[in-house]
Amino acid sequence: MTSTESTGSGNVARSLELLWGSGERPSRGPKPGLTLDRIVTTAVALADAEGLDAVSMRRLSTELGTGTMSLYRYVPGKGELIDLMLNQVQGETAAPAESPGPASGWRSATEALARATLALHQRHPWLLSVNQARPVLGPNSVNGLEKTLSAIKGMGLSDPELISVIIMIEGYVTGIARTQVHAIEAEKKSGITDEEFWQVQEPVLSNAMNSGVYPVMASLSVEAFGPEFDHFEFGLQRILDGLEVLVERRAAKAEAEREREPAEQETTGRKTTGRGTPG
Repeated sequence: MTSTESTGSGNVARSLELLWGSGERPSRGPKPGLTLDRIVTTAVALADAEGLDAVSMRRLSTELGTGTMSLYRYVPGKGELIDLMLNQVQGETAAPAESPGPASGWRSATEALARATLALHQRHPWLLSVNQARPVLGPNSVNGLEKTLSAIKGMGLSDPELISVIIMIEGYVTGIARTQVHAIEAEKKSGITDEEFWQVQEPVLSNAMNSGVYPVMASLSVEAFGPEFDHFEFGLQRILDGLEVLVERRAAKAEAEREREPAEQETTGRKTTGRGTPG
């Protein structure tokens, strides 16, 4: 992941036409076996294998066995192609279609979304190279958002807060995914395993810990930095625990307001009746 590509960096109107279906096949010129779906699928496979930098119109034409100009009849350029690639892989992830009614279903749905999003980044590491600050939303993106919102609607939060929940989960997952992907890339590029990397540092770190300058770190157990602890799972559950506190607090507040309304209405009714009674 040596560079960052931006979604929405091409012709946004053209990307939307291609994403939402305005006729993928030009009327003349291209090789009969060439389709927009085949182009995008090949681009995704190439990015999975070699990274996003490997994806170019020239390289794609070689992979597809066609002329570069034939591709331009389908896709204007790499910017629009990235929009299509994102939409395709986002179709792999969707929150479970749970009923929006029960308030208890939001936690399992959010948990499933987090795990599916992490798996998506593991299958497609190049996603971390894409700047999605201004995404061009295609059918798969909108469908995924619709399913997720339907599954967490029962949290009883405001609309902006529901969107914030999604942003929070995706931000957390992206951070974990980046650490995992970078670790794999570092091992590939250096040819040194993670274990070998830390073995080189062990004598120096051991001396530092024995110096007395770092008493807290020196007191940590061997397991503190061990690979056995699931940091992703620990962090995810703590985020969900925090959200659960908020959901319960909002539910209690809503219940208190419902109980207060009849009492207030009764008080108002008495005052009105009192005004209408002759003195």
